[in-house]
Amino acid sequence: MPFYHKLGSIPHKRHTQFRKPDGSLYSEQLFGTIGFDGMYTNSYHEQRPTQVKEIKNQYSVAPKIAKANNIQSYRLKGFQIKPESDYLESRKTVLVNKDCAIILAAPKQSSQNYFYKNTDADELIFIHKGTGKLRTHLGNLDFKYGDYLLVPRGVIYKIDFDTEDNRLFIVESRRPIYTPKRYRNWFGQLLEHAPYCERDIRRPQELETNNETGDFLIKVKKQDDIIEMVYASHPFDVVGYDGYNYPYAFSIHDFEPITGRIHQPPPVHQTFETDAFVVCSFVPRLYDYHPLSIPAPYNHSNIDSDEVLYYVDGDFMSRNDIEAGHISLHPAGIPHGPHPGATERSIGKTKTDELAVMVDTFKPLMVTEEGMKIADPDYHTSWLEH
Repeated sequence: MPFYHKLGSIPHKRHTQFRKPDGSLYSEQLFGTIGFDGMYTNSYHEQRPTQVKEIKNQYSVAPKIAKANNIQSYRLKGFQIKPESDYLESRKTVLVNKDCAIILAAPKQSSQNYFYKNTDADELIFIHKGTGKLRTHLGNLDFKYGDYLLVPRGVIYKIDFDTEDNRLFIVESRRPIYTPKRYRNWFGQLLEHAPYCERDIRRPQELETNNETGDFLIKVKKQDDIIEMVYASHPFDVVGYDGYNYPYAFSIHDFEPITGRIHQPPPVHQTFETDAFVVCSFVPRLYDYHPLSIPAPYNHSNIDSDEVLYYVDGDFMSRNDIEAGHISLHPAGIPHGPHPGATERSIGKTKTDELAVMVDTFKPLMVTEEGMKIADPDYHTSWLEH
């Protein structure tokens, strides 16, 4: 997380006595990353967070690979992912490499009888459809259409939905997800030319503190297994914390587009980064204003990265036959660009209302069996003149 946050009650100095009204000590926990060298938070718990009563089932959720070495462009029809009642069962990995997994989910129900913790990866959850509340051991966040929810690895959470009509686009990252470094000064503050700033980032303001003992099931993801662990105390028992490592929300609607006289390259849309991939937001914006400008993107070769574009809403000017919920995969090594007719069609247009999320990975993506179930096998021929 790019800046300091404090919530609830904490002692004056860390690693010192912090006592409850009855005189007993709260349990302090350092919630840190990268071996005490990364971002961290100090939290204070009613109970010791280490009380494991039982380890139950362990089962694999590793994606099954259909195409390991892929150079074919695909269109995946994301809304064909079937809704599932259970949140974890609803998550279908469609594209994956060793650094990240791209997941579609259509959960119908809130998390009921378990908590969830991903120890493998940060999770970036984009809300395409649905409203509700992300509940975590470090506080809660309300969410709605267009929100990115950034859940750092190790955060224990539940997710509550207001209705059964929910669609999520999720990126799991085995590398920490940060704000783009070129938008930050040497103190870490977002700069004036950045497309968003700290006041656009919503931090947890509501802290659940449950001082309960009993049997509390946490489903822990580790090395693509789910391991069911029963703890003796409620995981949401934090009375306060401070630091830099906590979940937050950012709305795609608060991203301010950067435009120019001629077509701007994709990095101007960058929203998040890791050292293995970037995430960009394409939002409604004015087109280029050079008198001879061509608003449609030029043909380009992804020599070093796979490009994934998740279409959210609006008119996707450079593509034919694209709908909300579709995903385009344009793999490294081959050129792609506007569909036939799109370049001419774009000339003279002054603005776009498109909304999309792009993920560019620096290592090739494999297509999973779940991805192939919703794939258009003929998409790679859609640039042919008819």
